[in-house]
Amino acid sequence: MLNKLMGSLGPMKEAMDKAKKKLDTITVKGEAEGGMVSVYMNGNRKVKEIKINQKLIDDGDKEAIEELMQLAINKALEHAESVNEMEMASAARGMMPGMF
Repeated sequence: MLNKLMGSLGPMKEAMDKAKKKLDTITVKGEAEGGMVSVYMNGNRKVKEIKINQKLIDDGDKEAIEELMQLAINKALEHAESVNEMEMASAARGMMPGMF
């Protein structure tokens, strides 16, 4: 039984690697204040782009920008985490259909 389990680790690693590559191609977005700050992240939770509305910058409220950045990043992170969990669970189900 142990040999069978060990033999399945190679294909399992391949499936997880494939899922991670797919997650690199998925983009999620977190917004704050109706899009005044937007953060784009991939499914592997890496920030790809940050956009700040020029009006917010022109207003010059550093604390407001920082708070909105934090909110937008956290929202993007929540979305990315959800996508990541779904993809990894899907990859695991494909390898061990009776367990999930």
